[in-house]
Amino acid sequence: MSTITLNNGFEMPVIGLGLWRLEKEELRNTILNAIKLGYRHFDAAAHYKTEVDVGNAIAEAIQSGLVKREELFITSKVWNSDHGHVVEACKNSLKKLQLDYLDLYLVHYPLATKHNGVGATASLLDENKVLDIDVTVSLETTWHDMEKTVDLGLVRSIGLSNYELFLTRDCLSYAKIKPQVSQFETHPYFQRESLVRFCKKHGVIPMAHTPLGGATANVKAFGSISPLEDPILLALAKKYQKSVAQIALRWNLERDTPVIPKSSKVERLKENLEVLNFKLEKEDIELINTIDKKFRTTLPSLSWGVDVYA
Repeated sequence: MSTITLNNGFEMPVIGLGLWRLEKEELRNTILNAIKLGYRHFDAAAHYKTEVDVGNAIAEAIQSGLVKREELFITSKVWNSDHGHVVEACKNSLKKLQLDYLDLYLVHYPLATKHNGVGATASLLDENKVLDIDVTVSLETTWHDMEKTVDLGLVRSIGLSNYELFLTRDCLSYAKIKPQVSQFETHPYFQRESLVRFCKKHGVIPMAHTPLGGATANVKAFGSISPLEDPILLALAKKYQKSVAQIALRWNLERDTPVIPKSSKVERLKENLEVLNFKLEKEDIELINTIDKKFRTTLPSLSWGVDVYA
């Protein structure tokens, strides 16, 4: 598995398995199958409500000799409602995942919301059915608490998730430990080249969640448009004799942006790993660069009652 070096010297696999929206009953087989295929990077989060199931699968893989803990790269994230309780939330995730440390711990969103118990991860709404945002906890405070998880040996690397350029810059100004990674939605229809370049300039690895634009899942959930139907990507898939998804994933890897696509199907898991086996020609990368629609496909505002990207 190809890796990329973080600014603290640790290595991170450039392809991981995103665990968002995977059903509990399919997690065990999906994770074990992924490990057998060569996956070592798994992207979990407290808010996914599956850390116990993920932990059971990882423990089984380790105990059976399928993989060693030191070969794995496990990510989790602190949810909005735990911004004032970062260390406790991290310990809670570690307990559920049955791990002594996390390879990467992310601030899931740059947004503190009403606390409702460590690890409970609810998105509580106010009397107007709008997300109950907590304005008493600053992002600077949250970040310094993230740094404490490193100091305590709970976490090796820390980073951001769903941060825009302004807030990324802000974090860099007060960080004692610079973010190692910034994870955000990016794909051929939402390229965010300025954010990618800014992160790389300042030693922060950009990582693509939703690297396929959420495919059919986001079309159903948010009414978004999938880039996998784009005629240019379809033509390139035919040219390289690859799937459209492989072309989209390879495009992100070509700009040194690791990806965490989600799938529970063995053939898709295998297909996603195979993007390491080919490269896109320069003119084809430039062609994909022309289809950016600045189109975000993950829209939490539909359930939160407020556009947090306003």
